[in-house]
Amino acid sequence: MRGKLCLSASILALVCCNAANAQTTSTTTQTSASGNGGIETVVVTAERRTTDLQKAALSATVLSGDQLQNKGVNVVDQLQFIAPNITIDNFGQGVDFDIRGIGKGEHNSQTTPGVITYRDGVATFPGYITEEPYYDIADIQILRGPQGTFAGQNAIGGAVFVNSQNPVIGGGYDGYIQAQAGNYTDFGLQGATNLPIDDTLAARVAFYGERRDGFYDMTTSTGAKYPGNEGEAKWGAGRFSLLWKPTDKLTVLFKTDVGVLDNGAYPADPYTDRFKYLPGTTTPNPFYTDLFKISANDTNQMAQDEYVRSSLKVDYVFDGGIKLQTVTAYQTGNTRYKGDLYSTGPNTSGPYKGVFPTTGPFTTDFAAFTDNVDETIWSQEINLISPDTGDFRWIIGAFAQSDRYGFLTPATKDFIINLYTPINSLAFQYDLSGSNPESDVSVFGQASYELPAGFEVQLGGRYSAVSTVNKDLLILQYGTVIGPSTQGLASHNFSYKAALNWTIDENNFLYGFIATGFKPGGLNLPFIPGSSVSPFGPETVVNYETGWKSSFLDHHLLTQVDGFYNNFKSFQVIIGYPAFPTFGFEVNNPNPTKLYGFEGSAQAVFGALSFDTNIGFTHSSLGTFYATDPRAGSPTPCNPATGPSSASCVNLSGHAQTYAPDFTFNVGAQYEFKLDGGDTLTPRVNFAHVSGQWATLIENSAFGDRLAPRDILNAQLAWTHGEYVVTLYGTNLTDDHYVGALNSGLDFAGAPRQYGIRIMKAF
Repeated sequence: MRGKLCLSASILALVCCNAANAQTTSTTTQTSASGNGGIETVVVTAERRTTDLQKAALSATVLSGDQLQNKGVNVVDQLQFIAPNITIDNFGQGVDFDIRGIGKGEHNSQTTPGVITYRDGVATFPGYITEEPYYDIADIQILRGPQGTFAGQNAIGGAVFVNSQNPVIGGGYDGYIQAQAGNYTDFGLQGATNLPIDDTLAARVAFYGERRDGFYDMTTSTGAKYPGNEGEAKWGAGRFSLLWKPTDKLTVLFKTDVGVLDNGAYPADPYTDRFKYLPGTTTPNPFYTDLFKISANDTNQMAQDEYVRSSLKVDYVFDGGIKLQTVTAYQTGNTRYKGDLYSTGPNTSGPYKGVFPTTGPFTTDFAAFTDNVDETIWSQEINLISPDTGDFRWIIGAFAQSDRYGFLTPATKDFIINLYTPINSLAFQYDLSGSNPESDVSVFGQASYELPAGFEVQLGGRYSAVSTVNKDLLILQYGTVIGPSTQGLASHNFSYKAALNWTIDENNFLYGFIATGFKPGGLNLPFIPGSSVSPFGPETVVNYETGWKSSFLDHHLLTQVDGFYNNFKSFQVIIGYPAFPTFGFEVNNPNPTKLYGFEGSAQAVFGALSFDTNIGFTHSSLGTFYATDPRAGSPTPCNPATGPSSASCVNLSGHAQTYAPDFTFNVGAQYEFKLDGGDTLTPRVNFAHVSGQWATLIENSAFGDRLAPRDILNAQLAWTHGEYVVTLYGTNLTDDHYVGALNSGLDFAGAPRQYGIRIMKAF
């Protein structure tokens, strides 16, 4: 959606030394302190069993709930500042997540994500409602590279596993409550408590609430004060968990999450306002403004997500130690959005004439985009898992999911591109209604066998059968009715991973593997009455990777190094329709993209001093690919595979993959000062750099395609006094005004400087 004409809609394990914090680390993911003041063992559960991450053939970042808060991370787009080779472009309710340059390049429901997020073992909404806040978190596990065996079709670039705290049977009425106040009139309150019921049953209740003013200074096109919502956020979320363990063999965990995430609006600025000078000249741009100074005419902008997710996880251990695990889930959500498209008009006069090409056919300042879409997901996973003992370990599983988007009726109310206010013409209006059911049925398995001299071989694979259908689709395009019609696409894939691991000694682990990943294709919308249009096909990747994980100085210093090479095929991208490029159309890159790079990480704890750092390099290069920029509106045909080259039909060979910065770097440090009476004072500093990146394959800087680097400095000072922690915090302290995403000719800003105080009481 979001202005598209397609329905086709490593290890970071710094152990913080504070005595208490709002989100106590779960013992299921942080275990067995080294006993000498060094770094605790960190484990990962993404492969359905508990594994020491220093001894796993994975490139991953794992953060506890404490560490998330210490680094200023409470929503998804901030993850890019704590791990290498990650880019998250947030343009509101749409979040495009890329790892090593692979993820999601086009935002619509048919282009599924390439980095999937799991919440408590459940694959969540693919691409929407992803700004769900992090509260009462046990850990977050970010896996880089294709995770085809365990995470399936939408993990071609990687996967993120978010695990909340579980109830504790036999525990007390313990938990926390935390209040927050900051600039932009930001007030927040969150908390959680464990509820022991009896010796087999316990519950946990957690909640989150926050409101803040918008970041923007908005006016109408006449310069008057903007009377609409400027992005005032009002978030509310809650979670209820119930854990039942009647015997040592049976464990039942039920969780329900609910949330209303009212963002008020997602104002955006035309990309033309970003430049101080007209492109290619030294002439000052008379329309240059700061990203947070925006003019808009539509006063009814909105952005709201609502969701409910319930899951039931059952673990039963048979007498021989084999575990049967089932995860059943139901999710329903609604996303509502309305944005001003005033910025997409052609530059037919004034200083931009002949400088900035037309970004669409619109000629009015009163055009808007609106949608109101429901989504419902049912899923079921069943696993059989061998015991962790012995030389041979295995897991087999099956997964099924039904995901249905509902584009509500009537279309003239709920899904409109170029809505006129008031409606005085249908000349350029585009309406959509109907539904889009999708399905996924998969079987998977992995086996590991320990060989002599510390070697281990691992083999895993997953077969997936997926489908998508546009059902009873009705389009009103520029006054012409197209449909109703039904069209569909089925995709099949087998992804695999083969690894050879070598545990040299207790301090050194080497691994090498080949792994593949898959993302299904999707459907394009018809744009000529009575016509049918071709779908776009799946993406695939083959990843070759090797790595070394080591421990030094009696486990006080950990390091991880890895190198990777990806052969990425059939990237899904919107270009001008090859036969008539005036219309945007989604196709596959006909030749592979080569992506390769390097990642390095280190964590250290030396008494009161702790630090961590990550660095990532990625180089990408497209194969031969001819395309017409859909923003140019050229009628000249352009075949993606053969061209021929012309002024409008451009060979993109050698261009960079979208959202693939060459260089990422982050570093964090803290020091714990001991005070009288057992108090502590802990300053922490975190810095992150994400280099510039291209938002489109066309690489046209005059269209705003080049997104500038992001440099984020966060800091906080925490005073711990018994059960209380008082924290002064600041994020983006240098107030870096960076473009968080480019979409439909609009610049969406990343969050500016924020600061405040948090007061937490543990009980």
